[in-house]
Amino acid sequence: MKNAATSISLSPVDLERRFGARNYDPLAVTLERGDGVWLFDTEGRRYLDMMSAYSAVSFGHGHPTLVRALVEQAGKLAVTSRAFHTAGLGRFLELLCTLTGMARALPMNTGAEAVETAIKAARKWAYKVKHVPDGQAQIIVAAGNFAGRTTTIVGFSSEAQYRDGFGPFAPGFVSVPYGDAAALEAAITPNTAAFLVEPVQGEAGIVVPPAGYLAAVRAICTRHNVLMIADEVQTGLGRTGRVLACDHEGVRPDGVTLGKALGGGLLPVSAFCAREDVMAQFAPGDHGSTFGGNPLAAAVGTAALDVLEAEHLCERAARQGDYLLDALRAVRHPAIVDVRGKGLFVGVEIDPAFAGARVVCDVLMQEGVLTKDTHGTVIRLAPALTIEREQIDFAISALKRALDRVARMQPLAA
Repeated sequence: MKNAATSISLSPVDLERRFGARNYDPLAVTLERGDGVWLFDTEGRRYLDMMSAYSAVSFGHGHPTLVRALVEQAGKLAVTSRAFHTAGLGRFLELLCTLTGMARALPMNTGAEAVETAIKAARKWAYKVKHVPDGQAQIIVAAGNFAGRTTTIVGFSSEAQYRDGFGPFAPGFVSVPYGDAAALEAAITPNTAAFLVEPVQGEAGIVVPPAGYLAAVRAICTRHNVLMIADEVQTGLGRTGRVLACDHEGVRPDGVTLGKALGGGLLPVSAFCAREDVMAQFAPGDHGSTFGGNPLAAAVGTAALDVLEAEHLCERAARQGDYLLDALRAVRHPAIVDVRGKGLFVGVEIDPAFAGARVVCDVLMQEGVLTKDTHGTVIRLAPALTIEREQIDFAISALKRALDRVARMQPLAA
């Protein structure tokens, strides 16, 4: 009864602050409803969603096909665990393998879980297939990586805050500069199991590697019998204008992690997909998840993959992404240091002498556009793949107004 009284006297935001861990610093908006590319707050104000929950809402909010799949499956059977076969899982796995060109898929829930699965698979493959001495397998990662928040993953992050206070960390990871194929090759030893890499780095600020980098990585990994594992949790399923960001260079990795968009913006769904000899290392009992591959997740994931193809969203992201990049580059505001990206995965770097990117995002919110900065310097623009050009124009106009307003607040240093 005491808690009920508290909930009546406090606002939703105050309740969140009172009872929630303070591991997020949200913008000052309380959202209540979503429809396509739009979000609505508790006061009925409308905002253009230019972040799409870090690509998790790539199909837009409340896509009718995905909602229908969710509701129909939830009414029949939602969760059983993998202790039993279920009717829809096989079709889901088939679609995953067909889209990625991989032999097998292992479903999980969050992107971090997919990456953890990839790490386990790579290590066991190294011991059983490559014959690396037990306990000596190494995985190479790229500086600036972001693969999740588990203790293993933050242990190989190059971001000090992600590591501070969370050690000791698991050994067996070596970091090399992102975009530097020569550095990768120099770091490989006989004990190297895999190279885990984002084809475009998201959290680092939408960092696109030099042309030819992924192809060079593929060749190096093949030459040294090292697994190339592409972390496509944010970039996969059309975000960059192709099914996988690796497709831009015609590269097929040995393993792929997927998540975010795979859940259709409705629930967490992820997967690790890999070639036969990598996935063959898992035996019953080696790995699992109570919720991974549950009937509800399989139904929504299948519908998401069907919508991706039926609505030609990869091609749409490529076209709209070119339009967005061209429009941003035409802004030519002195606060903008750089505009970069692929497809609808775009970063606008703001001169710190002008203002922090968070300040610009706060003002953008007042102009009717929602997104978030990364590392305090880059504004992330990654809308639903269903966005229309007039909605992109709306976002560009709002950005211009926001930059002008911030300039009046805090002029650019000479």
